[in-house]
Amino acid sequence: MALTVHSTVGEWLDHPVGGRILAGLLAQGGTTPETLSPARGLPLEQLVALSGGKLPAEALDALTAAYRAAAPDEAAEADADNEQPTGWVEQITPGRFAGQTVIVTGAAAGIGRAVASRVAREGGRVVAADLSGDKLGELVAALTDLPAGAEVVPVAGDISDQADVARIVLAAGGRIDALANVAGIMDDMSAIHEVDDALWERVLRVNLEGTMRLTRAVVPHMLEAREGRIVNVASEAGLRGSAAGVAYTASKHAVVGLTRSSAVMYAKRGIRTNAVAPGGVATGIPVPGQAEFGAPVLRPHQVNILSLATAEELAASITFLLSRDSVNLNGAVIASDGGWSAV
Repeated sequence: MALTVHSTVGEWLDHPVGGRILAGLLAQGGTTPETLSPARGLPLEQLVALSGGKLPAEALDALTAAYRAAAPDEAAEADADNEQPTGWVEQITPGRFAGQTVIVTGAAAGIGRAVASRVAREGGRVVAADLSGDKLGELVAALTDLPAGAEVVPVAGDISDQADVARIVLAAGGRIDALANVAGIMDDMSAIHEVDDALWERVLRVNLEGTMRLTRAVVPHMLEAREGRIVNVASEAGLRGSAAGVAYTASKHAVVGLTRSSAVMYAKRGIRTNAVAPGGVATGIPVPGQAEFGAPVLRPHQVNILSLATAEELAASITFLLSRDSVNLNGAVIASDGGWSAV
């Protein structure tokens, strides 16, 4: 089988030529093919995002060049096939969000960007909120040829700041059909005895307080319309204690609590609130260091991650819950984690 950057990590590892070349690249970084086991189902090109900058795109160029030199006949076969991606491919549902306004936080990168992009391409008006105005501009520039009525309205701001929350809601223009609370930050895997106040407060401020503030601002509009869908991004860390440090784990358990409380409070007022709990996702979310005590304790538990997902795969779960097709779901916490929570 011919290999390309669209081929999965597993296909590369199992290939007699590609596996040897990839193992050599990993050895240069002091690691082994076993470390990529959770990523076997991902396209090779996703390793760039997953590495958080440690693996540059140039390294993949060198990898594929070495493969093409070692297996020229197979490389020619890949050229003939136009290097088509393998595995799951995103399928747009035209018009699913036509006439609807959806707020998406964390929209400049990763899962949030994938959600904002899909909602817009499915006809929705997206209020895209994020700290990075520059990256929001890149999102808008990338989404050309949208269907009639669809647009992306960028709002640079901090969801934990009440004034910025007000600007985000104002940009929606009075109609808010759905809200995706995606924005979040990671901790350093610290245990409770070593977490410092600054990290604790920052993680809780963004992951919990920001989610609460924006939801609080949006709900009155949904109550008036007697309809609305709220989707919170929790985490595998909201379901167990072994996926992250104490700050992130506490914040995501609290997001699950917000979800269930809101589901009960507004069940008879037309507002449904659900959550998605991602497992491993190849977004390269920054991890601010590795705590001396907590990180080594958590490391053995990470071998239970069965697979990593792309941001687009998570967006598929989230946009379903944002859509009217999730009509009978309220208070659900869906583990979109490739089966990790079943281990």
